[in-house]
Amino acid sequence: MEGLLMIARTPKQIGAAIRRQRRKLALTQADLGEQTKLRQATVSAVEAGEPGTQIRTLCDILAALDLEFVIQPRTKASVDEIGDIF
Repeated sequence: MEGLLMIARTPKQIGAAIRRQRRKLALTQADLGEQTKLRQATVSAVEAGEPGTQIRTLCDILAALDLEFVIQPRTKASVDEIGDIF
């Protein structure tokens, strides 16, 4: 996703971005689970934005998908406008 900035403010938006990248790479949840040593059910929960995801788990998934966190001040766009991106 070089050059494409995705803004995610909620767990569901983060999960949607992860799902989109996983599919772009033609990986199943099981494939991603094998790469990260996570269960497929854990990958599914992260993609669904379920609560309780450990930061380490999220970082492992992002690394496997060649994605990264960027922490910066919030833009002025509303959550609804950002939700439209997904």
